[in-house]
Amino acid sequence: MRLLLAHFKKLDWQIIVCVFLITGIGLLSLYSSSLGRDDFSDFKKQIIFLGIGIFLMVFVSFFDWRIFRENSYLILILYFICLASLIGLFFFAPEIRGVKSWYKIGNISIDPIEFTKIILVILLAKYFSTRHTELYRVYHIILSGIYVLLPAALVFFQPDLGSALILIFLWVAILLVSGIRIKHFLILTFCGLLILVFSWIFLLKDYQKERIISFIEPQFSPLGAGWSQSQTKIAIGSGGLLGQGIGKGSQTQHGFLPEPKTDFIFAAVAEEMGLVGVTVLLFLFSILIWRIFKIAINSEDNFIRLFSFGFSVILMVQIFINISMNLGLLPVIGIPLPLVSYGGSSLISIFIALGILLNIQSDTV
Repeated sequence: MRLLLAHFKKLDWQIIVCVFLITGIGLLSLYSSSLGRDDFSDFKKQIIFLGIGIFLMVFVSFFDWRIFRENSYLILILYFICLASLIGLFFFAPEIRGVKSWYKIGNISIDPIEFTKIILVILLAKYFSTRHTELYRVYHIILSGIYVLLPAALVFFQPDLGSALILIFLWVAILLVSGIRIKHFLILTFCGLLILVFSWIFLLKDYQKERIISFIEPQFSPLGAGWSQSQTKIAIGSGGLLGQGIGKGSQTQHGFLPEPKTDFIFAAVAEEMGLVGVTVLLFLFSILIWRIFKIAINSEDNFIRLFSFGFSVILMVQIFINISMNLGLLPVIGIPLPLVSYGGSSLISIFIALGILLNIQSDTV
């Protein structure tokens, strides 16, 4: 019992409290959007997912994080399991709105890309923690790129453009932190631009192009792709300082705001909780990201630095993209708001990563 109490005392409770408060805001908004539909099944499932996530976070926090730093075979096994699960989506996943991204088990959907993101953070942290001084060798850049390209390509062809972009952002960010040469970075940038042009011409689906065009020119499809962002702007603008109140947002409650529990939950929060609610949410996110960064900055271990940095990049990129989608600053590419949007796979995978992070932090105290 003393060892158990000592372990919990060493945990970073600022991270834990921030995570619980952020998740609480998400649950409150999800409850509110459930009122409008008179269907609380998703709200109840999210509570169950949260319970599973908390259990796994605590469970993982007791494991020695060094198993990832020192066991390459374990990481590769987990990586190939993720690849197999992504490949399996093309054969076993039902097509939902033209996308094959989830395995359906009864009323539960499992999205393997959410777990793949965390495994890739671990893999890249392991790879570059011992090779950051050798980044002048193009071989390491190419091999690490292949590790990222395989899942990114599988996700892209589901098609899930947003998740594929997050994996690429993660790779580039870790390359920059690890010390890639400017010459090599410029070459990568040029290759990236060529891939974007090629993708636009040959790979992007019509609805993906429509979303991008409607973002640049909202009047292109005012009742199609442009409708979503028009409604989010109305919802955010109508929130005012204190919001319209839980269960009282006109856009959220009357079905004008599309996907108020996932992609556009930020707009739902802004409409019903107002500027005050949004400010509190962003403040909590800022504290969470800072505490994770602090673990990276204070550590002398390269694996810890890269894992903490990579995990923070995953969170920051998703937060930035989701909020920017809601504000009309970026096209809609289907990225959830971490810890806030409905979704068991996203919530549980983040809690698992937090468990690893808390284990690292408690070990270095």
